[in-house]
Amino acid sequence: MNKQDSLSKTSKDLMLKEPYYGFFLLMLHKSWDDKIQTAGVCKNGINFQLMISEKFWTALSEEHRLGLLKHELLHIAFQHLTTFTMFADKKLANIAMDMEINQYIDKDWLPEGGINIDDYPDLNLNRRAGCRYYYDKLQQAQKDKQEQGSSGDGNMDKLLDGMGQGQMTVTIDENGNIKDVNLPNHDWEEFENMPDAEKKLIEKQVQRVLTEAKEQTLKKRGFVPGEIEGLIVLEEITPPKFNWKRYIRRFTGISTKIFTRKLRRKENKRYSDNPGLKIKMRQNMLVGIDTSGSVCDDELKEFINEIHHLYKAGVDITIAQCDSRMQSIKQYDGKFELEVAGRGGTSFDPILEYFEENRKFTSLIYFTDGEAYTSIKPRKPILWVLSERSDFNDSLPGKQIRLEI
Repeated sequence: MNKQDSLSKTSKDLMLKEPYYGFFLLMLHKSWDDKIQTAGVCKNGINFQLMISEKFWTALSEEHRLGLLKHELLHIAFQHLTTFTMFADKKLANIAMDMEINQYIDKDWLPEGGINIDDYPDLNLNRRAGCRYYYDKLQQAQKDKQEQGSSGDGNMDKLLDGMGQGQMTVTIDENGNIKDVNLPNHDWEEFENMPDAEKKLIEKQVQRVLTEAKEQTLKKRGFVPGEIEGLIVLEEITPPKFNWKRYIRRFTGISTKIFTRKLRRKENKRYSDNPGLKIKMRQNMLVGIDTSGSVCDDELKEFINEIHHLYKAGVDITIAQCDSRMQSIKQYDGKFELEVAGRGGTSFDPILEYFEENRKFTSLIYFTDGEAYTSIKPRKPILWVLSERSDFNDSLPGKQIRLEI
């Protein structure tokens, strides 16, 4: 079987096993390039294309080919290529991003040598916590190794030593089988000096492709994977952990909408034959929810509970969901559930930019675990609401509170 036929076969297998990623793959341009060691994704105009080494592909088992394709698709879906430049140490970022996405791939699909957080048990790494979390943990491990001689985990010490020696290679034995994969090397230098406007254009194009893949999947009665979308439902509403009624009066200022309602039982003082009018003012607020991988379901439930009490306090709420990109913007209707989209990396910038651009919102409340940074400093007031298990982040602009019992 030639390389193109084998790729077509694996693509069909992916469509059968995981339809969402199968549709996603169909919309991605693919090419063969033996100048690269393994496989990777690069820019193709405002789109991406998948490049594969024929020698590497041929040496893979059928299951590992599935894992390779899904691995590269996850890098695109989680917007790693455009957020890669946020990290100072690109080698650590390589590892952190693979730590994040490989958790969403069947273990049998991962080749030997692939980055797996289970290989570093002594570090007690949280699962599906987002690449920023893993990057910070890797930085700490590197610092501990430099200062104390060990990161506290033997396998992590070996990985850091290999990184220091520049081991970014794949070894294939004389029979054409993969012997070892040392470290990932995404080589996304073309994104380093890309203008922000072009990055945003690419991210919007990725979002369009992801949305189309979702629509095709649902049309064929398939399922959208949990890392892309999931439903969080509150079993019961608990008392708020914060006094929203008192706080919004002094925090939101003039952020209001005016509603009028006709009252048949109340006479109009100016026109006696007409019904009276009741004027009601509601706060008009943008509420951001961090849906990155570092925010667990319990934290999201905690956020939904507080948002419901905020809504009952007389606030007109527009919810913006965001991980590394804006996922959805919807009016909150008071329901005890949230269809969550995201679970990728973390960036606060998309919601902050949207907040700045929309004058109808003069205040923003952002629910998050605080595990990210931003250089944007909006002129309008922001309140950061951190989950109970989170730590304060001094780099965030505006006020911060933590939900505590």
